Amino acid sequence: MTATADRPARTEAAERAERRRRRVPYLLLAPGLLWLLVFYVIPMFQLGTTSLQEGTLETGYRFTGNVESWTSVFTTYLPQLRNSLLFAFGATAIGLLVAYPLAYAIAFYTGRWKGLFLSLLLVPLLVPFLLRTLAWRVILADQGVIVSTLQTLGILPDATGRLLSTGWAVLAGLIYNYLAFMTLPIYVALDKIEPRLLEAANDLYANPWTAFRKVTLPLSMPGVISGTLLTFIPAAGDYVNVDLLGNRTWTMMGNVIQSKFLVIVDYPAAAAISLTLMAIVVTMVVVYVRRVGTEELLQ
Repeated sequence: MTATADRPARTEAAERAERRRRRVPYLLLAPGLLWLLVFYVIPMFQLGTTSLQEGTLETGYRFTGNVESWTSVFTTYLPQLRNSLLFAFGATAIGLLVAYPLAYAIAFYTGRWKGLFLSLLLVPLLVPFLLRTLAWRVILADQGVIVSTLQTLGILPDATGRLLSTGWAVLAGLIYNYLAFMTLPIYVALDKIEPRLLEAANDLYANPWTAFRKVTLPLSMPGVISGTLLTFIPAAGDYVNVDLLGNRTWTMMGNVIQSKFLVIVDYPAAAAISLTLMAIVVTMVVVYVRRVGTEELLQ
């Protein structure tokens, strides 16, 4: 009788323990979900409602469902949108061409000095973004060494005979400021490659180029994709480099948003432009990741 009576009690206790175990993942997710709710979902909802309002800061804003601010991105601000995407693509492509050999060299050829080279790569990040960009004003100044050398060689890319206040200066600033974000993911992916895989490729009579194309490059693609995303996304919304290194000809969407929020104080237009740019970038990123087919990034 006692054993029979204790059996339901043990079963009920086991069920309670199982329910507690099932709640553990949700409890662990709760802080992150709360953070996303407070600092992402609610601000996005607020931006969305603001973008459909009309009025001014003095008279107040009222919700009218106005969509004119949304359509202005593809009419009034189409040149700025084009500049943003061109600079982002350019910085990402050139940054990849620079970062991949750099990450490859650090991963495979630095030996015990690997930590030192990684530290040198990260040191510029200790300097504020604004100061790094201001330093490029000095580097690319009309009386600087770079401009003087290019003028002597006759290969200055701009017809005005200068680099500062040109699109090339903006591109250089973007590449420099986001180079570490491109290099580090690629380095991590390369460093994880098992050396025995490369040895097996050599044993199968693959030359160095074939081994790189068939083994190293495919295994490093998660790092390449992560690095390109970490470069393209912030570069598309950048406005500091244009303000300090470019001119009004090369204004980007980030400059328009900054002006709408802080100078003109047109919050509905600023919110609509921000959300439109975000939607365009997110769509491009999703298409890019799916086309490349990197399952690790989609899981």
